[in-house]
Amino acid sequence: MKEVPSDPAPVERHPLQPFLPPDGRLLMLGSFPPQKKRWCIDFYYPNFTNDMWRVMGLVFHGDPLHFVDKAARRYRKDEIVSFLGNVGLGLYDTACVVRRLKDNASDAFLEVVEQTDIEALLAQMPSCRAIVTTGQKATDTICAHFGIDTPPMCGSVPFSVAGEAFRLYRMPSTSRAYPLPLARKAEAYAAMFAELGMLSL
Repeated sequence: MKEVPSDPAPVERHPLQPFLPPDGRLLMLGSFPPQKKRWCIDFYYPNFTNDMWRVMGLVFHGDPLHFVDKAARRYRKDEIVSFLGNVGLGLYDTACVVRRLKDNASDAFLEVVEQTDIEALLAQMPSCRAIVTTGQKATDTICAHFGIDTPPMCGSVPFSVAGEAFRLYRMPSTSRAYPLPLARKAEAYAAMFAELGMLSL
């Protein structure tokens, strides 16, 4: 008896608008948000077990709990948004339409249906001259899009967009599945922000 193929996973469109401060100097790109059932805030890196906002608290305030509401098990979105605007950090993802091939947040089972128009994002941040990726799929997508070599982990490579010079930084994933202690991740991010002159802002 002929096997009936299973239905493909449904297409999922990005649930958030790009966060692009007009004076932003760095654009951070992940792969795609997790399913909403995993969110603790309606914003980027919303999974309470993802350490992005703990890393930022440690790097900029010396406190991994600076943006954490421990009692409510959520992040302080308003403080995060204010911080991002002040420091000049934009956020979005390398995919705007995906299929999840498994019921989880793993990049390994994420099929990119439509890539993000990176040039359009950069056009809205005219002071931006650097992009940072926060995972392997995001890094692979950006490198393929611009035809550039993959940066070493915690390193960067130059590239150009419309004749303008940029750098692509590759940082460790802040997912707890990535085997690196929080303090080590924070050190890597701090070195990047220092190189870009953003730590003193």
